Amino acid sequence: MNATPLAIPDVILFEPKVFGDDRGFFFESFNQAQFDAAVGRPVTFVQDNHSRSVRNVLRGLHYQIQLPQGKLVRVAVGEVFDVAVDLRRSSPTFGQWVGAVLSAENKKQLWVPEGFGHGFVVLSEVAEFLYKTTDYYAPAHERCIIWNDPTLAIAWQLQGEPVLSAKDAQGAAFAQADVFA
Repeated sequence: MNATPLAIPDVILFEPKVFGDDRGFFFESFNQAQFDAAVGRPVTFVQDNHSRSVRNVLRGLHYQIQLPQGKLVRVAVGEVFDVAVDLRRSSPTFGQWVGAVLSAENKKQLWVPEGFGHGFVVLSEVAEFLYKTTDYYAPAHERCIIWNDPTLAIAWQLQGEPVLSAKDAQGAAFAQADVFA
C-alpha cells in the first residue's frame, strides 16, 4: 500500500495494491501495522460508518470539538471529492484545506486526523462512502463549518448547486467556529 502525505502532511492518501483479472479484483483495504507506520503512531478505530448519497450531495464540514475523530475514508460505489480542513490553531497549516478524488475505481483512501474538519461532495450519480473513526459519534460535541466559507475558499468540484442537510446549510463561519488548540 502506498502512503502519500498531501500538502498538509498529516493528511495521508493511501493507494492499495490491487490484484485483478477477468474474474474481478482483490485488494487489502486495511492493514493495522502498515497504517500505523504510515501515520507514525498507533491508531485505534472504534466505529465504522457507511453512507449513501446522490449527485451533488455535500456533507460537511464536520468535526467534534471534544472526543475528536480521526477518519479513514473511502468510496465503495461512485466518486466523491473529499476535503480535510486543518482546525488546529497551533498548526502551521491552520485554516488550510486539501482535497482528493476518492472513487470505487481508484480505491484510494484518505486519512483525516483528529483536529480536522471533514466533508465531501458526490460527483457520480450515487456514492457509497465508508469510514472508520477513532472515537464514537458524540452529537453534543459535533460542529459544522459552512461549506462555502470565503476564508477557506474550498474549490469544491461541484456540478451544480449542492444538496445540503438543514444542519450543514446552517454551518458556522470559519472565523466564528470552535477550533482546536
